Amino acid sequence: MEEMIKRIIDMDKKAREITDAAQEEKLRSEQEIAQRATQLREEYLNRARRRIQINAETEKALAEQKWERRKQKYARQKADLEKTYEAKHQEWVNQIVKNILEG
Repeated sequence: MEEMIKRIIDMDKKAREITDAAQEEKLRSEQEIAQRATQLREEYLNRARRRIQINAETEKALAEQKWERRKQKYARQKADLEKTYEAKHQEWVNQIVKNILEG
């Protein structure tokens, strides 16, 4: 009978050891999962920040190119107007004076 009680106690002790080991493994796994989740979140945020930076730089470059094209367009229009003015300003002055005197 004592041998049987001793075996029961030994089995109970082993069961507790297995349970304790399982609990420790569970805690380690939960910690690893939490760490991995944090790591994945940081990696995702870093990739998102890099993508935002790249997009901002691209948008800025495109805006600068667009601005340069507009500046060139307006410079050409200004040059055309100045050329037209140089060619026609005396004619316009004469016409205005004529309209005023005849009117």
